[in-house]
Parts: sequence; C-alpha cells; structure tokens
Amino acid sequence: MVNSQAVERPANLSKMAAIAPKPVVKDAILDATDRLLARFGYRKMTVEDIAAEAGIGKGTIYLHFSSKEEVVLSHVDRIVERLKDRLREIASSDATAAERLRLMLLTRVLFRFDSIQHYTQSLNDLLAALRPGLLARRALYFEAEAEIFAEVLVIGRQSGEFSFDDEHVTAHALLQATNGLLPYSLSTTELGERAEVEQRASDVANLMLQGLLSRTTS
Repeated sequence: MVNSQAVERPANLSKMAAIAPKPVVKDAILDATDRLLARFGYRKMTVEDIAAEAGIGKGTIYLHFSSKEEVVLSHVDRIVERLKDRLREIASSDATAAERLRLMLLTRVLFRFDSIQHYTQSLNDLLAALRPGLLARRALYFEAEAEIFAEVLVIGRQSGEFSFDDEHVTAHALLQATNGLLPYSLSTTELGERAEVEQRASDVANLMLQGLLSRTTS
C-alpha cells in the first residue's frame, strides 16, 4: 500500500536532476524512499533502488545524503516537519485552548501513525536499524513540539481555561503522556488498528486536559 501523500515522480526527473532546484530532487528521493519502505522494508532497500525509483542516478543521491540511513532519517525528519506545520495550524485556530490542545495531542499520535502505517510490516526492522540515529533526533523533535504546545498552554492560562505553574514543564508532561503511543515506542503488533490508537490517544488527552481544567475550578 503506497502512502497517499507520496507524489508521483516525473518521468523526466533524471533529465531534470541537473537543473531542478535541490528541494525538488530531495523530495523526489524521499518520496521514492517512502514507497520502497512500503514495498521492501529498510534492510532490503538499497541506494540503487532509491535512485531507480526516483528516476535519477545513484550519484545524485550522494549529492544530497551521505548514506541510506541518512536518507531514511531525513524521511522521518520530513514527517516531523509536516507534523509541526499541522500543529501550528491547530495552535493558531479559533477553537478554545482546551479544544486546540486536545486536537494537537491526537494529531501528534495519529499523524505519525498515518505516515508509517502503510509499511508496518517492516516497522520493527526499520526502528531496530535506525534506533541510535532516531534517539539522537527525538529530543530535538519533542523539544520543538513542546514549544508549540507551550504557546497554547499560555493562551489557555490567560483565558482562564488552564491553571499550571510552568508552561514548558506542563508541555513536556503532555508529550510524555502520549509518547508511549508513538510508533517509536510500540511494536507493529502493539500499534493495532487506527481506531484503537485513536481511542487510546483520546483517552490520554481527555485525562490530561481534565487535570488542567479541574485546577481552574478548585
């Protein structure tokens, strides 16, 4: 099953590679990587496969990435960047701070799930192979997300919806509460169906929000 977000590569991309803007070629490489992860998994996929799937030469891959591992880690980086864009959209919406926060907690879990569910058969293999690199990046990912959550927490405190001592500590607590539902933490078996993941994320979000909201009326 191919990721619905993956774009179809242009037939003449190999001819375009020398003149196309770097982001275009890089995105084509990452789109090809996503399709190959779904088709073959990480260990069976090669740089040659990625080049062929993207319609470019192998050397072009190395103009953008130092190794297959770096290609896949950059693919994960792109997922997180898109997630942060979505979180910022929710954070700047007209909904109440509580509604925004709840949707953001659900989104940080489900966005990641939707981005990798089409290759869950190879997920354990992928995570095992990339775990050191992922661990180094995860702290940066979560810190960036925490900053967005902290902004909404401040808005909620100013509006009287929330009561807490420190927005950054609270933001990290919210992330920690849902980290156990992320693909980095769960095996393919534990991930389950999307509806199950959504329900568990919703339960955690409601519990965390109840704690914030209840303190405003105590």
